[in-house]
Formats: sequence, structure tokens, C-alpha cells
Amino acid sequence: MNRSDTSLALTFKDAAILVGVDYRTIKAGVDRGTIPSVQLGSRRMIPRAALLRIFAVEASPR
Repeated sequence: MNRSDTSLALTFKDAAILVGVDYRTIKAGVDRGTIPSVQLGSRRMIPRAALLRIFAVEASPR
């Protein structure tokens, strides 16, 4: 199991892979404020639940 399969917060790259878009799409959304992000230490992360809601992706059962 990949750690990003269960993580509550994702890197931009993992978020892009999860919803099937390019990394630049995620970055642009964060820059515009349409995709929420949080600062965790030195990293900016995307909350998994918010990302799935925005892209209308159903979370897979655990």
C-alpha cells in the first residue's frame, strides 16, 4: 500500500496523481485559491478530503 493511499494530506504530486491531472493544474488551483492547502512544516500540502470533494472523486473504501 502506498502511503498516499491513506494520507490525510497529500503533496502536490500525489494530489495530481490521485485525481488524474497534471501537477501544474494542482499548483495553479492552489495559487488561485480554488484548491485549499495547508502549511505543514516546510511543505504545503493538499487536504485529501477537500481535494476529492472538489474533483468529485469518490474515496475508495479502506
